[in-house]
Amino acid sequence: MAVELDGRLEAVVDHGADTRSLFLGLPVPFDFRPGQFISCRLPVGGEILNRPYSIASSPEETRRLEIVLNLVPGGPGSHYLFGLAVGAAVRFTGPWGSFVLDRAPEAETVFIADGTGIAPIRPMLRRGVATATGRPLRLLAGAAARDRVLYRDELDALAREYPAFRWDHVPSAALADEVRRRWVDGDADRSRHFFVCGVGAIVPAIRDVLRHAGYERRAVQYEKW
Repeated sequence: MAVELDGRLEAVVDHGADTRSLFLGLPVPFDFRPGQFISCRLPVGGEILNRPYSIASSPEETRRLEIVLNLVPGGPGSHYLFGLAVGAAVRFTGPWGSFVLDRAPEAETVFIADGTGIAPIRPMLRRGVATATGRPLRLLAGAAARDRVLYRDELDALAREYPAFRWDHVPSAALADEVRRRWVDGDADRSRHFFVCGVGAIVPAIRDVLRHAGYERRAVQYEKW
């Protein structure tokens, strides 16, 4: 059930010049499912702007949320959030969304994240390895370079701890072609499950590549920003 809460900005972590994580401390426990998002209510220019942000932290962290955002040129919502100091209040509603993973599917599972699209994928991955059935878990991350992939150290640690999990990086521009090469042209197996997240046209493009190749509609879940 969605609620409205006032979070308190406890910490800020910059991932680059235009990408950062905000950590919100909460007055009460907040229940959500891996992959869901909150809608921040931002007082900008005399009105309230509602801006959705996926939750990058795990449901087990009930009193603290992490959201990840890019500084959008001319975007009043992101500029407002980038301007907040530690201690500021952030009002939000949620949780929202049906792009979720409660437990690992009984099939090979592939996560595809472009840029900050890894935010909802991160708690999904954590839940996936925690409920793993022995089936492979894969992540293909799109970014300008490997050192621009968010949470790469954490991903490396997961891969060392869980042999069934592997992750790779490709440039964002090559993401759809790499998906086709690996999971369409690479073999005839159509039993995999996919979770795809990112910004813009790349997400429906990957969705269509997979569904047109014969993967079941329900096996290709996606979130487009």
